[in-house]
Amino acid sequence: MSVLERFQNQDLDAIRVGRFNLGVNTSFIVYRLGETVIDTGPSNQWRFVKPFIAEKPLEQLLITHHHEDHAGNIGRISQMTGVTPLAPELSLEKLRKGYSTPLMQKLVWGSPGKAEAKPLPGEISLGSGERIEAIFAPGHAKDMTCYLLPERGWLFSADLYIANHLKMLRADEDISTLLKSTLQVLDYDFELICCPHRGLVKEGKKKLREKYDYIINLAGEVQALNQKGASVIEITDQLLGKESVISLISGYNFSKRNLVKSCLDVSL
Repeated sequence: MSVLERFQNQDLDAIRVGRFNLGVNTSFIVYRLGETVIDTGPSNQWRFVKPFIAEKPLEQLLITHHHEDHAGNIGRISQMTGVTPLAPELSLEKLRKGYSTPLMQKLVWGSPGKAEAKPLPGEISLGSGERIEAIFAPGHAKDMTCYLLPERGWLFSADLYIANHLKMLRADEDISTLLKSTLQVLDYDFELICCPHRGLVKEGKKKLREKYDYIINLAGEVQALNQKGASVIEITDQLLGKESVISLISGYNFSKRNLVKSCLDVSL
């Protein structure tokens, strides 16, 4: 059953969609600020995203990264509105050509979208002229970029935050890079995180710092157990518990043990 929720905050309008309601990782929020939309939602939720996009004129579509939940409807929105999406330079080829995804991700989100996108310009703004600052933040994905509204202290965080306590990791994610990106983003001033999975997070900078500290502490515990001879599976069971059903279904592409493995490479 699809999730469908609509909420507003000042001039921010948003819709939450998803085929499943099995936690924040299985639903997605498309955000709109006036004539600017940030990310597109998954392709299997187009019947809900389409009327949301069609309600008002669209002049700017910003993409945070190429993943199918964030850019699944990029081609449909571009074709419907005539707007050429703006995306990080590293996203462009995958958005143009498409890419293969694991079966589980197709089940949750549908297939990736395809579209010709333009690279992010040096200066980005809302229709009102309010400045938007793009912050390159790889780790979750090589192309991931956050968008900051410095005048408001709002951060559209892509998948940098999601939750205070990270429990699982995709096989293609890198914790060391993610930590560096998190520190870089923490150098900016913001109060509200607009997360496409968690939703609106108050005290956002504090929450993101808590996540950073949690990962650093976890990496320390992982490495201490590793030095005592514990295996990755033993460390995972002790610190994070047994693998979930999602881990098994994904063939451990998305799993707790991936997080432990990546923590072994963190410089402390």
